[in-house]
Amino acid sequence: MSARVSRLSRERVLDWLARGLGLPATRTPLDWFVRLFFQPPAPGKPDCARRWIRAAVLHFALQWGVLEPHRPRAWLWRAIVRAPRSASKSAAASVQALAGWIDRWLVPLWLLGRRGRERIDALLASLPWQRWGARLEDATQRVGRARWLLPLLAVGGVGLWAMIGSSPLQSGGQFEFFAVLVIVALIVRRLPGRMPVLILTTLALLAMMRYVWWRVTQTLSFQTPGEAILGYLLFGAEAYTWAILLLGFVQTAWPLKRAVASLPIDTSSWPSVDIYIPTYNEPMAVVRPTVFAAQGIDWPADKLRVYLLDDGRRDEFKAFAHACGIGYLTRDDNRHAKAGNINSALASTQGEYVAIFDCDHVPTRSFLQTTMGTFLRDARCAMVQTPHHFFSPDPFERNLGTFRRVPNEGNLFYGLVQSGNDLWNASFFCGSCAVLKRAALEEVGGIAVETVTEDAHTALKLHRRGYTTAYLPTVQAAGLATESLAGHIRQRTRWARGMAQIFRIDNPFLGRGLSFFQRLCYGNAMLHFFYGVPRLVFLTMPMAYLFFQMYFINASATTIAGFVLPYIVLANVANSRMQGKFRHSFWAEVYESVLAWYIALPTTIAFFSPKHGKFNVTDKGGRIGESHFDWSTSKPYLVLLALNTGALAAGVYRLMFGPGGETATILMNVFWTLYNLVMLGAAASVAREAKQVRVTHRIAMRAAATLLLADGTTLACATSDYSTGGLGLDVEPGLNLAPGDSLGVCLSRGDRQFHFPVHVSRCAGRHLGVRFDGLTLEQERQLVQCTFGRADAWLDWDAQTSEDAPLRGLKEVLAMGVEGYSRLWGGLARACETLLALDRTRY
Repeated sequence: MSARVSRLSRERVLDWLARGLGLPATRTPLDWFVRLFFQPPAPGKPDCARRWIRAAVLHFALQWGVLEPHRPRAWLWRAIVRAPRSASKSAAASVQALAGWIDRWLVPLWLLGRRGRERIDALLASLPWQRWGARLEDATQRVGRARWLLPLLAVGGVGLWAMIGSSPLQSGGQFEFFAVLVIVALIVRRLPGRMPVLILTTLALLAMMRYVWWRVTQTLSFQTPGEAILGYLLFGAEAYTWAILLLGFVQTAWPLKRAVASLPIDTSSWPSVDIYIPTYNEPMAVVRPTVFAAQGIDWPADKLRVYLLDDGRRDEFKAFAHACGIGYLTRDDNRHAKAGNINSALASTQGEYVAIFDCDHVPTRSFLQTTMGTFLRDARCAMVQTPHHFFSPDPFERNLGTFRRVPNEGNLFYGLVQSGNDLWNASFFCGSCAVLKRAALEEVGGIAVETVTEDAHTALKLHRRGYTTAYLPTVQAAGLATESLAGHIRQRTRWARGMAQIFRIDNPFLGRGLSFFQRLCYGNAMLHFFYGVPRLVFLTMPMAYLFFQMYFINASATTIAGFVLPYIVLANVANSRMQGKFRHSFWAEVYESVLAWYIALPTTIAFFSPKHGKFNVTDKGGRIGESHFDWSTSKPYLVLLALNTGALAAGVYRLMFGPGGETATILMNVFWTLYNLVMLGAAASVAREAKQVRVTHRIAMRAAATLLLADGTTLACATSDYSTGGLGLDVEPGLNLAPGDSLGVCLSRGDRQFHFPVHVSRCAGRHLGVRFDGLTLEQERQLVQCTFGRADAWLDWDAQTSEDAPLRGLKEVLAMGVEGYSRLWGGLARACETLLALDRTRY
């Protein structure tokens, strides 16, 4: 009876809406939607309301990045709206029907024009989002104060959530359920505050639970053993993604965002600190700025010692350390690599705390004053970690041209995940840009040497002993990213192998000393690196059906879409709200597609045999002389690309010439294959190494400077960028300067001024480029401390990074995928030209 009443009520609402908008009576939401946008109004009914609704829908399309109003679409009108004269009557009718749809769908927005869109924007902006969010936060706090109510709400909410998650629905009902959840999610994501994030995660987990329940109860029966193997392989890969999504929500839904703790005014009570700069085979040009900046850190001179830990045992580095007045430590062997190097130094130094910097990570002068207060506030704190920031582009950013525009691979971890870990006292040591308490470090036996990711393992040992750790999200040091894709893959493979080793020999879910949420945070950090096998499963699974017609999910395509689409869409909406500043939608699939092949085998081997694998040093400070396509690194992508292309061809052939009855299933696998081809195309795009000849990277910096001309005239100017090799200056136009002219530049550090001799390298309008020549050791130190070592050097590093819009992120990835095939074709052409040239030289 209640179902019948509900159906009648829904029909009445739809009829009321249809009559109000001038539409014929309708019975289903889909019919209402189709008639709203495609059918003309009933005679005598106005069309104004429908035009405004279509305009509002298109407004949201603009906001999500589907449409871009600044691009002219006259060609669309000429090509589609105006039917070609030579077209047949049926074709002309189809084109005219499409033209009518465009007139009712697209044209209203352009008729409204900019003023109309501005009115819609003003209307949306006028809605009291802040007040609604504040009321939601206030209601949450009131519930939180009523402690007796929390258990009741939790039990009732879990029960209701489980009931909704497992309630059976037909395909139509599932799509209606999906539509309601999406509408709620799109409204909630606009609300400010943290509670909307929790609501979005709840909706995403609800959609995931429905999908999981359906997969477990209705899709795991197969006709043949081969289909069963494939089906359970896909189910296992999906189960991995469900676990990672759930653990990721736990980690990142409520980041701590810890503030800097102040230090006592009396500097005599500040502890002593040793700064370690380990190095092995890096060039001197990479190490020098780090040493100079470490010497400029603001800390009492009698309580600060800087040590260069040289595992390469090079005379040049020893002489440099003595010239700079810092300690130089080495050892007879290289056992346990970086961890052994640091442990050897611990036995030779006495500071109460140890600050560790990779030799390419240049600290700011405020590093210790920012971090040390946390130790003095919390006596049990054993480690304070700050972000790893890179002033040079990594291979993805350089080869795809996304530097500072799209967040890179590490932004999510250092921008959100570590702050989320900090809430649960689970932030861990990352090997550099951190301070550790010597007593706690010695208690756990020094830096861990059992695995190749000694940093995370050391933090795990500290947490098992009951120590706390802290993460400060303010960038206090910056370094060099990996130069080549091959080097980037080697570094990530080492991380993946090390995390798999820790998971095997010191599993966070087992053993004593960790809280429940610490186990979850560490477990997710380690399980994340097992994505190689699941990603390869997703990249190859459609081939089983398109090539061999094997059914790996026992359900129709429409039913699969009804359950999987809500899960994917709502998970993306929730992640976009949480991660929008730190990772754009769909970029994670690009990173994983590039690395999946290379980490699948090492993580699997390390899980079963954790003693295999050794530490490898990441190369820094190199150059790429010419643009080229890295055929060696890209071989796995090319094989997967060829297989998916064949599967796509097979799917198209079956659509055109195969028997009917499975069109929806074929289309589903074809679209899945197209998505895989986009990701593989983006991987191929990354494999084209862009030219990189600059050893000293230019870094944007706006600071006051003084220019000293040869005749003694002084001119006020400002810096636009800097490097260890030169400066970019904004000057008044009209200066009579030529390349090679000798000048002087004054830069400030605090209230002190420093003079540097320079030569003009370029002068064009307001821009003056100068290079440093013949600086003394002291002048080099001053230059680094006036640039890299400034306390505000990295405050605005992410100012150019845009917030995420899910469909815009998808469009970016699609563009990268298409670009990848263009680059692949260009690489093939150049390879053929090279082979032909070699043949000519032979004969």
